Amino acid sequence: MKTSIITVVLVLSGAILLAVLNLGVAPSSAIHVPTYTVSLVGKYLCYAILALAVDLVWGYVGILTLGHAAFFALGGYAMGMYLMRQIGARGSYANPLLPDFMVFLNYHELPWFWLGFNWFPFAMLMAVLVPGLLALVFGYLAFRSRVTGVYLSIITQALTYALLLAFFRNDMGFGGNNGLTDFKELLGFPLTADTTRSGLLVVTAIILCLLYLMARALTRSRFGKILIAVRDTESRTRFLGYRPEHYKLFVFVLSAVMAAIGGALYVPQVGIINPGEFAPANSIEAVIWVAVGGRGTLSGAILGAVLVNFGKTILTGALPELWLFALGGLFIVVTLFLPKGLLGLIPSAREKGDPPIPAEPPTPAESAAKEAVS
Repeated sequence: MKTSIITVVLVLSGAILLAVLNLGVAPSSAIHVPTYTVSLVGKYLCYAILALAVDLVWGYVGILTLGHAAFFALGGYAMGMYLMRQIGARGSYANPLLPDFMVFLNYHELPWFWLGFNWFPFAMLMAVLVPGLLALVFGYLAFRSRVTGVYLSIITQALTYALLLAFFRNDMGFGGNNGLTDFKELLGFPLTADTTRSGLLVVTAIILCLLYLMARALTRSRFGKILIAVRDTESRTRFLGYRPEHYKLFVFVLSAVMAAIGGALYVPQVGIINPGEFAPANSIEAVIWVAVGGRGTLSGAILGAVLVNFGKTILTGALPELWLFALGGLFIVVTLFLPKGLLGLIPSAREKGDPPIPAEPPTPAESAAKEAVS
């Protein structure tokens, strides 16, 4: 409970403080926080939601997913479609119905799958429904076939790569390589306004905390204990009468929806969504965030996402060509020397009831030696 309270307090108070220093302090003041920083931190918190979703399936169910960027991007595209419909006649081509890229590509009418996205509730419903249905179908086929381990990781990566290639096509109706951009307003609030940027930051922080508390309650419940059992000894759990594939599927879909919510919050704060968000490298980075913060802790996922992306901002600004090497080196260091992540360095950080990081199974020689001793 102590770690949960600290996490929620830090996230909410930090977001509110940044908003106050942005809106309530004169730009000439030394403690004024520029709008750019507010948007940057908001982006970090969206990434933290993605990391939280990855930690839920990897840290508690043992599903090493390398494709969660797909759900994040799908949620982002749903929000982007809504924002594009809000532009109306204010676009470069002044077409009240068709977005600029459709006019440029000689579309004569709005594609059927764009209908309804001028209504915010419908757009948000699609933002969670489409990724959720995709995760449901994909997870059902994979878990029913008992695909596990590296094979499951590979096919999740193939999923996001296939979507990447599909969304790059101009005839898909999602802007092709350029994606969706030039957004004007959200629910009537101009996206370039400082108040809107600060409001989005606070809303993102609140939603992150709500998702964190939901995931914490789930993993600490009886249901969560079964998830840990599935992660550690799936065959024994099945022998006891449980259906591990059902538990895996539920958490996988829930995690996909969480990632999609993060993507939907991400787009109005960065001002663009394009197929690059589907890149498999983004999913791999999310796994690294979780590993750095502490797998199976939830709080560690948030910490890792914020710290690694802050480091990425600093390093890509100073030495952009070194970032990928630094990221690879970070993953190696964490794997070798910090298997429990940064939270593992603090003995009291892991709450009672949090699952320990599963140890490697003993080799046959070690098992035989233990049996001989006993």
